[in-house]
Formats: sequence, structure tokens, C-alpha cells
Amino acid sequence: MNKLEKVHITRLKGFYLLSFFAVGSLTPLLSVYLANEVGLNGFEIGFIMSVGPLVMIFFQPIWGLICDWTGKPTRILALTTLFAGIFGLGYVLFEPFLFLVCISVGLAVFQSALIPVSDSITLQYTTSINANYGKIRLYGSLGFGVAVFVMGRLSETFIGPSVIFYVFFISLLFAAFLALHLPEESSQKKAKLFSGIKELFIMKRFVVFLAVTFLIFGPNLANNVYYGLFVEARGGTYTGIGIAFLLAVLSEIPFLRLAGSWIHKWGLLPITLLAGGASLVRWVLYFMEPGLAIVYISSIMQGFSLGLFIPAGLQYIKEVVPVHIVTAVTLYSAIGNGFGNWFSTFFGGMIMDTSGIYMVYLFFGSLSVLGIILTVWLMIMEGKTGGQPI
Repeated sequence: MNKLEKVHITRLKGFYLLSFFAVGSLTPLLSVYLANEVGLNGFEIGFIMSVGPLVMIFFQPIWGLICDWTGKPTRILALTTLFAGIFGLGYVLFEPFLFLVCISVGLAVFQSALIPVSDSITLQYTTSINANYGKIRLYGSLGFGVAVFVMGRLSETFIGPSVIFYVFFISLLFAAFLALHLPEESSQKKAKLFSGIKELFIMKRFVVFLAVTFLIFGPNLANNVYYGLFVEARGGTYTGIGIAFLLAVLSEIPFLRLAGSWIHKWGLLPITLLAGGASLVRWVLYFMEPGLAIVYISSIMQGFSLGLFIPAGLQYIKEVVPVHIVTAVTLYSAIGNGFGNWFSTFFGGMIMDTSGIYMVYLFFGSLSVLGIILTVWLMIMEGKTGGQPI
């Protein structure tokens, strides 16, 4: 690896660190803030937190298309990162429910570009220089985990819980500047826009894996909304919530590093199955109302679930549709980060309001069971075709 490649890798790591530090500052503690500081009920919290993922369903593919049209994904990433930070400050300025919904929508429009566009840039660059995506993406997990811990501590000081919004803005401001200096994607492989989308949806492997992502990855993302409330219900404070998130997210790092070798040894779908199984065990455990010490210990299971699913999922999409990488990644992200996240968050809020926080995790577990069944079915289908397109 030459000096320029090392510089680009460092910038990519820095962007993931800052952008996920921002998200880790806001998302996990926002539901607690809305409940304790604003006084919203479970349905209102679930609605506000689910609006973002719903908006992402539509806007993540749009940002991918805009990157295709302009051929300037780094500039698109920088602008959307900056505006996401600005909209995050809106939570400090307004408290009426409808205003908060509008803030959530505006934030989601721009934040929806961060993950798929940065992942697309990183995947293409790491492929071109034969680098490991997981070893870059782990800096996102590091930033997220440290942010939740630090914000949990700061929220209990004289600064108060509103600190999460200011840190969100500052982190994304620096991330936006860094995005301008990321390696630009090559335009040589750009495909015709709508023909590419049409081809994607006639690929059975791609469509089935989208369903797997919806069922396994969606609840894992929705857990970021309800995990703070769950820890609080088990007797945790703001600091306790931060510790739980720190343990959970930092556990992703070793698995992100190991994912490449494990995938090479056992294959993409077996690793996906392992991630789904770990998710199921975790949700069932939380449904059983464990003690706070068990919650802290079991949080490391997130490493098995997200730490393995994230690189395996992206590499599977790359394997199935290598030519349409930008469009495929944005559609994949729209299903997992968007539709799956929205579905699990919205209905999780309704379940929490009527049956309590523990039933939310029974709901998550039920979705994971379906995702595991689909993964096994996909493995059987690929076994029969020898891995050929189906």
C-alpha cells in the first residue's frame, strides 16, 4: 500500500469514526430524551423514531441515483452530512409533537445518504486496492460506542441531555469537511439507471436477501431506539445506558476484523445465519427480563449479530450484483436501514405502548426466526444450483 492509499484509508476511517460518533450521540438517547424531557408517550416516541427509517426507504435510492447522475458522490456525501447536522439542532428548538415529526423527516432526508454513499465509496476503493472493508467499518462501531458512553455521562452533568444534539452537529460538521477529501469513485462502471434497477429486482438471490436483511438487520437497528428504554426499565441510569451501548458496539470491532477470514472459511450465508441466530438468542433473553448485570454481559452478542452481518451482507450484495454497486447498495440499505428499521421501530412503539418494553423483544425475536428460515432456504437453493444465479 503506497502513501496516497494510506492517506485515503485514514480519511475513510476518520469519516466513519466521526459520522457514527454523531449517530451514537443522538439515536440511542433520543427516545429517552423524548420520554423524560419532552414527556412523549410510547406511541409518539415510536412514531417520531420510525419516521426517519420510513423516509430513508425512498431517499436512500434517490441519493444513489443522484450520485450516478453527477458522478460526484463525495460532494453529495459532504452536503448531506452537513445538512443532517443542521437539522439535528432542530430538536433543541422545538418541543410540540408535530414540529418534532418535521425535524425527524428533514434529518432523515439528508442522513439517509450517509451510510449507503460512504459504504459505496469505501467498497469500490477497498476493492480497487485489495483492502479489507471490515477493518475500516469498525471505526464506525468504535465511534458509535464511545459516543453513547460519553453522552450518557455528559447527560447527567449540568450540561443536561440536550448535549446530544450539539455534539451531533459538531461531529457531522467535521465529517462533512472530511468527506470532500475521500477517494472519488470511478465513473467507468456507471450503468443505465432504471435498467439497473429493473435487473436487480429480477434476481431472486438479491430479492430474497433483501427480505433476510429486513427481518434480521431491521430489528437490530430498531434496538438502538428501544435499548436505552430497556436498560432503564432494568434499573439503569443514563450512565448505565451508555455503558450498555459501549459494550454492545465495541463488541462489533473484533468481529468486523474477523469477518473477512470467517467468510472466506465458511461462506457468506453461513456467517449471515450465525448473525441471525445470535440476534434471536439476544432478543429472547431480553424478553425474559434478565438482571442488569446479565444485560451488560449479553450486550457483547451484538458483535456476533451486527459485527458479522454488516460485512457479510454488503459482500453478498457485491457478489450477486457486482456491476450495479451504487444502486444495489442504496436499495439494500433502503430495505435494511429504511424499511426494516421503520417497520420494527414503528410497530415496536405500538407494542411497547400496549404491552410493555419486553414484548418488543419478543416481536424482534419473531422477525429473526423468519429471517433465519429464509437464510436456510437461500443456502439450500444455492446448494442446488452450485452458486449460479437463481
